[in-house]
Amino acid sequence: MFGRGRADVGLDGDRHRSLTRARTWNAFSDLVYAAPMASATAAGAGRTGTRAAETAARKRRILAAAATLARRGGYEAVQMRDVAAAAEVALGTLYRHYTSKDQLLLAVQLDQTETLRRQLELQPPRGATPAVRVADVLRRACKGLERDPLVTGAMVRAMFAAEPDVVDMKRDVQAQLRGIIESAIGDDAPSLDGVVDVLGHVWFAAIAFWANGLTDGTAMADRLANAALLLLE
Repeated sequence: MFGRGRADVGLDGDRHRSLTRARTWNAFSDLVYAAPMASATAAGAGRTGTRAAETAARKRRILAAAATLARRGGYEAVQMRDVAAAAEVALGTLYRHYTSKDQLLLAVQLDQTETLRRQLELQPPRGATPAVRVADVLRRACKGLERDPLVTGAMVRAMFAAEPDVVDMKRDVQAQLRGIIESAIGDDAPSLDGVVDVLGHVWFAAIAFWANGLTDGTAMADRLANAALLLLE
């Protein structure tokens, strides 16, 4: 009464064969389509990585071209069309990265400040106290600025630009300088927020005085070192 008839068994057998064929097809589909999809995903990631590398390389060429032009003739020598030609990029591409000459020169300054930060990581500032270490950092920074006076002058002039498109980059430059001073101070930096701010402003003012011919490199370095000693000791 509760047993299955022959028709029921046949029906189950057909269902079983259908399920088996479905599973076989699914397995075959997975095998056929999964590998190309994985390859496509990997290729997409590879293209993204390649594009990022190309963009980074393009920006390096642009910054190098801008610095070279500034080195030859200062602020006035940095013309966007000449930068594009020297960097081997289209003028429209250059403007997509940097909307003005001042923004471009501030990007050069950010790049140079980052180079200083890396150098200080490799050769940390010398001194037993925060004041002496900060003075050492400022003297070393001044030496770097003196090596390229026309480039430094161009970057300082860009810092005085009033256009809205450079405001964020100015803040980035200030943040970098602040970070370098904080690293030299060490663990006491959080409790010396006001001092760090003042030192940052003094640093910028001293560079501006030097770039405009109001003092020489040695005097600039001495004033910055003295400011560090007065504020931190």
